[in-house]
Amino acid sequence: MPGGPQASVSKTGLRHQAKPSSARPTPIFIRRGGPWQWSLKEELRLAIRTKGDEGIALLAHWLNWASHCRIRPFVELGRKIRRHRVPIEAALRSGSSNALVESTNTKIRVLTRTAFGFRSPEALIAMAMLAVGGVCPELPGRDTPVPLELSAA
Repeated sequence: MPGGPQASVSKTGLRHQAKPSSARPTPIFIRRGGPWQWSLKEELRLAIRTKGDEGIALLAHWLNWASHCRIRPFVELGRKIRRHRVPIEAALRSGSSNALVESTNTKIRVLTRTAFGFRSPEALIAMAMLAVGGVCPELPGRDTPVPLELSAA
């Protein structure tokens, strides 16, 4: 075959050279023909979900991977994460989240939608205090009020 033992001809007639052994190893999921874009997305989710130094290391690995990716949205996202990397790493170190605040906000918005028929805003405030405010009034026939449990759900 012309071109030496390492050259091959594809169905389209183009010649392909074998990669030199010094080429960077390809991740296993790409070699298998798997969805590497999905893996890129999932690794970012894992980096954000994992807190502490391990999460920061995963984020650094993801940023390296995204910067070498040829998909424009991933490259742009990597640039944005690099721009805001200090506060993102601080959030990963502290492990804090605004999930409880967002959950409470959503519950109050749902209450607001149901309160459109009320005559006054005081009724909405009373409903919000009962639903998410932790207010537990004494009811007739009960000795002690049952406290409400707040959760992030």
